[in-house]
Amino acid sequence: MMMKMKMKMLTGPSSSSYSSPPGYSTLMLSLPPLFFSSSSSSSHDNSFHSKSQNFNTLDEALSCFNRMLHMHPPPSIFNFNKLLTSISKMKHHSTVVSLSHQMDSFGIPPTVCTLNILVNSLCHLHRLGFAFSVLSKILKLGHQPDAATFNTLIRRLFDEGKIGDALHLFDKMIGEGFQPNVVTYGTLMNGLCKVGNTSAAIKLLRSMEQGNCQPNVVVYTSIIDSLCKDNQLTEALNLFSGMIAKGISPDIFTYTSIIHALCSLCEWKHVKTLMNEMVDRNIMPNVVTFNTVVDAFCKEGKITEAHDVVNTMIQRGVEPNVVTYNALMDGYCLQCQMDEAVKVFDTMVRNGCVPNVICYTTLIDGYCKLQRIDKAMYLFEEMCRQELIPDTVTYSALIHGLCHAGRLQDAMTRFHEMVACGKIPNLVTYSILLDCLCKNCHLVEAVALLNAIEASNIDPDIQIYNTIIDGMCRMGELEAAKDLFYNLSSKGLHPDTWTYNILIHGLCKRGLLDEANKLFMEMDENDCSPNDYIYNTIIRGFLQNKEALRAIQLLKEMLAKGFSADVFTTTLFVEMLSDDRLDQSVKQALQNFLKEL
Repeated sequence: MMMKMKMKMLTGPSSSSYSSPPGYSTLMLSLPPLFFSSSSSSSHDNSFHSKSQNFNTLDEALSCFNRMLHMHPPPSIFNFNKLLTSISKMKHHSTVVSLSHQMDSFGIPPTVCTLNILVNSLCHLHRLGFAFSVLSKILKLGHQPDAATFNTLIRRLFDEGKIGDALHLFDKMIGEGFQPNVVTYGTLMNGLCKVGNTSAAIKLLRSMEQGNCQPNVVVYTSIIDSLCKDNQLTEALNLFSGMIAKGISPDIFTYTSIIHALCSLCEWKHVKTLMNEMVDRNIMPNVVTFNTVVDAFCKEGKITEAHDVVNTMIQRGVEPNVVTYNALMDGYCLQCQMDEAVKVFDTMVRNGCVPNVICYTTLIDGYCKLQRIDKAMYLFEEMCRQELIPDTVTYSALIHGLCHAGRLQDAMTRFHEMVACGKIPNLVTYSILLDCLCKNCHLVEAVALLNAIEASNIDPDIQIYNTIIDGMCRMGELEAAKDLFYNLSSKGLHPDTWTYNILIHGLCKRGLLDEANKLFMEMDENDCSPNDYIYNTIIRGFLQNKEALRAIQLLKEMLAKGFSADVFTTTLFVEMLSDDRLDQSVKQALQNFLKEL
């Protein structure tokens, strides 16, 4: 018999910035200090989980439920649990909630398992407050909430971004004597890793290693994968070695995470070593592992090596899938070898692998970058004939190709078609169109498009505004460019180095050197240090406006910072020395400076 103890009052999370869900504080006031035990679930419950009924349709399940509900005497609660689990697996969570209410109205007493199924469905329906109310019901009925109850709630709290509440609930479990299992720890660590707090996950891992509940390969892999994504490969490999030293064998997911990180760093020898180690451990690389390596080789231009990997996977009985073929096509497209990319496409079709939208988009983008627009348009129409719906990326690639080929009107037509088809343009799409409009002196249309972006749910980034400011400067609309520049802060943005360069160039072109220099001096104050491009821009501005001495002064400053004059700036200085109209004192100053170099 489990020991029952009176529990002191518990409060909601005090350090969390997240509000507690409905029912949370009530739960915390009545949570008894009992502990988990394997005996809390009967053997019948365990068999229920492993032998769930399966139904082909929801109607079959509902028909079975109604028959069970009206049987006299009613079937065991375990049969109801099996049925509810089957419906939950069909993702009909609202139905699970409704049937649970019907069971209550018929006086069928639920078990912890029944209520856990209900908690799970409520969490899937984003009704976290009601899920916590079910936890209160478990306690009122005198049942023990088990690990599954808390794991589901903690996972939902993480999914809703309520990190503080998830950790607070975990702390209360520990504080009141509940013993979390490996899934509880794994849920917490996975949640922490997903929000970028890998260091907190590692601390929890170390705490777990010191306790009675030891981490498994899933827990280690979760953190190793997060470290790899954070570019902390050394730490990931150390944890990997430590895991093996503790007698925990890595699985396919562990190896794939590390191999992906090694590929990102082009550590090909280590990739080969690790894949051989996998085979030695009787862990066969799967299609995801092979695709990771194929894609990495292709992105580095190593097409031959990528083909070798594909041949190896075929020899080992792993069939290439659409991702494999698309990686090869993308590799050829990056090398401008479109004929070879099409051959891969044809091979894929011959082998019975159906191309998807990404495959067509890859080829369309490849042709567009080579300005082979007719080929791209043919593929676009072909994918539509295959009843594949072009997505935003497809349209953006085609629009970019049309713009690059000088077919602005056709690009705008495709843009309006895209919107009419319900495809929402992204920042890439807008950037392509704005750049083309500005470079073709369609400033009015560009500003109108910017206004449309600002009125949408998309927040324009600094690159969008840089394009417009540049277009304004090109069209001589300097005052409008300055107004937009100085209003960036009201839009929650700050000018970057390129923004400054655009406006400084525009001011120099107009001969407003003092204003350009003032803006140049403000850069450091705004935590945006000038680069060599900006130095060359303003130096040329001074030279072109016969301000040679100020140009020389800035040139000295630029060289002192480790930058160098580009070919255009150097050419202007050389022309100055051969200009008979230039003041001799200026020529002398320049010659003296050149001698010092």
